Amino acid sequence: MTTRRFIVEPRGLASPQLTLLVPVASVIAALVVGGVFLLLTGENPLSVYAKMVDAAFGSSRGVSETLISATPLILTGVAAAVAFKMLVWNIGAEGQFLMGAVFAAGVAIWLGDGAPPAVALPIMIIAGGLGGAVWAAGSAIPRVYMGTNEIITTLMLNFIALNFMNYLIFGSGSPWRDPAVSTFPQGRPVPEGARLPEFFNRLDIGIFVAIALAAVAWYLIGKTRWGFAVRIVGDSAETAHYSGIGVNQKILSVFLLSGAFAGFAGGLFVSGPVGALDPRSLDLGLGFTGIIVAALARLNPLAVIPVAVLMGALNNAGPSLQSIGVPTATVTMLQGAILIFAVAGEFFIGNRLRRPDRASSPVPEGAEAA
Repeated sequence: MTTRRFIVEPRGLASPQLTLLVPVASVIAALVVGGVFLLLTGENPLSVYAKMVDAAFGSSRGVSETLISATPLILTGVAAAVAFKMLVWNIGAEGQFLMGAVFAAGVAIWLGDGAPPAVALPIMIIAGGLGGAVWAAGSAIPRVYMGTNEIITTLMLNFIALNFMNYLIFGSGSPWRDPAVSTFPQGRPVPEGARLPEFFNRLDIGIFVAIALAAVAWYLIGKTRWGFAVRIVGDSAETAHYSGIGVNQKILSVFLLSGAFAGFAGGLFVSGPVGALDPRSLDLGLGFTGIIVAALARLNPLAVIPVAVLMGALNNAGPSLQSIGVPTATVTMLQGAILIFAVAGEFFIGNRLRRPDRASSPVPEGAEAA
């Protein structure tokens, strides 16, 4: 007879302390793993981490750069959180971010220098959201009406968006390409009227727009009838169907909303620190990092904000590590470790391990032996 040492059983409603502890423990565990890696490469983990903190928060310039990096991560994190909340696996925030940048830059160039900022800025940001939603529709419509796997389609569309952006700048004479530069192609700068005002070093008001949009997402999901229906669909699509909720319509609307948030990030990035459709400045994997942000924030749009600042600090600290001989890939390793531990932590939020009263005691319904 096989002895059952542990039983895995549903935990039920987890305590607030546990839900807060898991993300914090995920970060600490990732730092420990990163410290072991640094020790194996001959580096002092404490010195490396102190250098990263100093680069991210040790000066006004560092804080500014950290918040600049956090701005698009807030919105790509919200994009992932909104979709994952309803078990819609939108892995395409990267492509939606890039297409938002394409749409936003295109509209700004079309408006030209004569458009006042009060007109150009809102239209540009809205165009970014529209671009992200349009690109998300390429996966949402097949998912809803043909039952395709959105993970595959969103991943494929990421690469199509990247190559399309590269084509606009490097492979064509499109309006997005700067005609004044003939040596090496680059994006045409957006007009000054379409640039976000700066107020602290290079930091612009995009950080406040991102925070406001995250608050809107939190309100929509948590405080409206539409959000209530979305949560029901996420918990049980069959229950939602029998309750009279249009499941397909909710999936489509959430998918498009998720894409719009990623597109807003692209629009703000073009209107803010980049100032043009520049593939070298936009191809940073911000959409993929947003998935890590959403996972660590436990799909809470408001919790996305501090987590995005943390990830922005890691991104900002990366280049400074080169000055002490540490590869910038260390940041990527830490981000990956955080995601792994955050996902593992979700298991312990939803389940718990316990020893059976007797080795031969039956496994309760809904539980399994470990």
